[in-house]
Formats: sequence, C-alpha cells, structure tokens
Amino acid sequence: MNVLRKLISLLFIIISLSFLYAQEVQIDSVRTVSPKKAALWSIIPGGGQIYNRQYWKAGAVLVAEAFYIWQFNENRLNYKYYDENTNLLSRSRYLDKRNKYAWWIGFVWAYGMLDAVVEAHLHQFDRIMNEDIENNQSEKEKE
Repeated sequence: MNVLRKLISLLFIIISLSFLYAQEVQIDSVRTVSPKKAALWSIIPGGGQIYNRQYWKAGAVLVAEAFYIWQFNENRLNYKYYDENTNLLSRSRYLDKRNKYAWWIGFVWAYGMLDAVVEAHLHQFDRIMNEDIENNQSEKEKE
C-alpha cells in the first residue's frame, strides 16, 4: 500500500508541475501532422501524444498504463502463489482483480491511440477557424 501512495503522490507532483511549465502552444504552419503516423506512434503508450507534442498528456497516459500493468502483475502473482495464511483476499478475488486490470490496460492503450489520432486530425483546426472566409471568397470572385 505504501508503494501505491508513493505512485499517487508522484502522479500528483507531475501533474502539478505540468501546469507550472505549461506554455502557449504555437501552431507551426510548416509542420504537418499525419493521423496515420500518430496511430503508429501510439502503439507505444504515450507515443502518439509525443508525436503531437502533447508531453503532459503523454506522461499521464504512460503513468496510467504503468500503474495498471503494475496492479495486474501484483494480482497475477497473488493469484499464482496464493497462500491462505498470508493473503488477505480470496483466490477468486485476486483473479477478478487481475482480469479487471487487464481490461484497464487495454482501455488506456485504446484511449491513447484514439486521442492521438483525433488530435492529429484537429491539428490545424484553430488556424482554419481563424481564417476570414468571407474575404477569401470575395477576392476569388473578383478574379
């Protein structure tokens, strides 16, 4: 339980520090972001967020993935080497918890991939929405 408290404290510190070092994101008009590359990068947890230059989100995905993998492994070992005298829960409860964390590993990985692809699609959204569409259409009509 002590390790869990340390992990939660570390996550809290990382998130708190990310707000201190947050900078205004400037859209690079030369850089193109490909949703296909974002999906390929996101095979590694947090890789798609790194590709999209969302470093704090990459850290959050990576920490969540590591936590669920660690919990999965702890419950797997408790189930595999079950001893009635030392374990607090029943053997079937460790099996249930192991399976639950296996699902969470998959959910976090799928979230990271989906988030990376959506962010890559929306990379130039602000620039496109700030364009003056009416003036561009009237200039084309004059020509």
